Amino acid sequence: MLLRRFAAAAVSATLILSTVTPARAAAYDGSPKLVIELVFDQFRGDYLDRFRADFKARNGWNLFLKQGAHYTDCYYDYANLVTGPGHSTIGTGAYTDGHGVPVNDWYEKAPDGKLRYVQSIDDDRYTIVGQPAGAKVSPGASPHYEVASTLGDELVLATSGKARVFGVSLKDRAAILTSGHATKGAFWTDHESGRWITSTYWQKQLPSWVEAFNSGDAVARARATSKIPDGSFYEKVGATQAGVAYQLDFAKALIQNEHLGHNEAGVTDLITISVSSTDIMGHRVGPDDAQQRALIDASDVELDRFFTWIDSTIGLKNVMVSMTGDHGVAPSVNAAVAMGMPARGVPTKPMWDYVEKALQAKFKPKGNVKYVLGGESPWMQIDPEPFQAQGISEQQAEDATADAVREYFASLAASTTAQAGAPEGRLPEPLRVQFVYTASQLRNGQVPDTDQGRRELHSYSPAIRWAVHMNFGAYQYYGSETGTTHYSSNSYDRHVPLDFFGAAFQPGTYHNPVEPVDIAATFASLLRVNRPSAAVGHVRLESLKPEVAAIAGTVTRK
Repeated sequence: MLLRRFAAAAVSATLILSTVTPARAAAYDGSPKLVIELVFDQFRGDYLDRFRADFKARNGWNLFLKQGAHYTDCYYDYANLVTGPGHSTIGTGAYTDGHGVPVNDWYEKAPDGKLRYVQSIDDDRYTIVGQPAGAKVSPGASPHYEVASTLGDELVLATSGKARVFGVSLKDRAAILTSGHATKGAFWTDHESGRWITSTYWQKQLPSWVEAFNSGDAVARARATSKIPDGSFYEKVGATQAGVAYQLDFAKALIQNEHLGHNEAGVTDLITISVSSTDIMGHRVGPDDAQQRALIDASDVELDRFFTWIDSTIGLKNVMVSMTGDHGVAPSVNAAVAMGMPARGVPTKPMWDYVEKALQAKFKPKGNVKYVLGGESPWMQIDPEPFQAQGISEQQAEDATADAVREYFASLAASTTAQAGAPEGRLPEPLRVQFVYTASQLRNGQVPDTDQGRRELHSYSPAIRWAVHMNFGAYQYYGSETGTTHYSSNSYDRHVPLDFFGAAFQPGTYHNPVEPVDIAATFASLLRVNRPSAAVGHVRLESLKPEVAAIAGTVTRK
């Protein structure tokens, strides 16, 4: 049986370091005009405090640090730390065992019985709308792999469809999975051109204002400002201050043209905005590089422009904002090694080849058979067809795969060659795998009753079978030595910020442990709507003003 989450203990006042500033808004009335769920992709939880002295703008990061509720100890409680499940977790207030999104991409059996590699938002029942001529044709997109409702969905249900909910990001999965099923629209970019696109799941043609935005000079201005005249807009411009501005400018255009915050029915609207820039840059250089810090500082400027515009058009007193990351990130191997940490890159192909040979030796198939599919970390998937043809069960195949993974790491000889940049005389630590669990074990709840066991169970989805879930040694991962990645259950991948701004919140810095799933629970309570269908978070009572905390938790339908 799956482990259940236990309610957090009451928070002592001594855990809360209050840095209270005067509230910007009148007493909370339960009816903000607009909710903004802001996500910065690959944004580790120590960034805001680590770089705090850099932030000068009033309505940039200081909107949260000085005028909002800022939590320093927010950690995801699962082990699938990648973009798709991260954004789904934020939107639904549930982990993978609740919302169903396991990773960004995985192998599945198609309706015709053949294996196919899918993304977490692929849906070939629909088509992409707005792709430029000559662009690579992509499958349509929808949130159909997300099997739980989001906060936005519940707001739409509670208002009988009157609430307007939208999602925006450079990334399709970030725009779609955070906002949900009942949205009026989700928009993301064609990566090469930078044009904003959508899917026929929402509409058969782009709204006229999106067409106008695409045909205007926004892309040209972003390229000129970033001094990047050509190449992939996403990969090149997306990693710059101009890329941050481009995303927030589109969000402003959406808010203005869809009249968010000015709902004639008098109900609350909602927009999810995921800024992809920090993920693009972070993968390239790592979290400790000056370029990533410069981008976070530049984001301070762009957020100030955005929220100052919100103040002038809707009024900051009329909005409620959350800010978090979809996952944290590991330091680059080189940066960690230079500090004396046991960081190493895990060679992907040699491990897969070793596992394949071990399975071949154990099961002795006839003919040209390949067992290992690979897949996205932290999963390794195997092909069910050749196993089934030999009468081998899923559990038998997975157990053999898990054994082969462990044997691979045990077979590696200790290195006697120092790593470049390591302290003098320091030799590399051996590569190791900390945990390997099969999909069958997770499905049947066969894990230790530990924190790690709970995180593994929270990472399970029936979408992935015939697979093993791996967690390598701390600071060891697939990838280059200069860049970095994320996916493990280690604290640096799970640590993200959690910040709130709005009339309901008592400004201050809070040190009690919290999780990103608390966003949906807290906002649902404040908006007086049902929690999302699989939500497991807690209302953050300690950061609510006393008069609000006294009534928080009451759920009514409008």
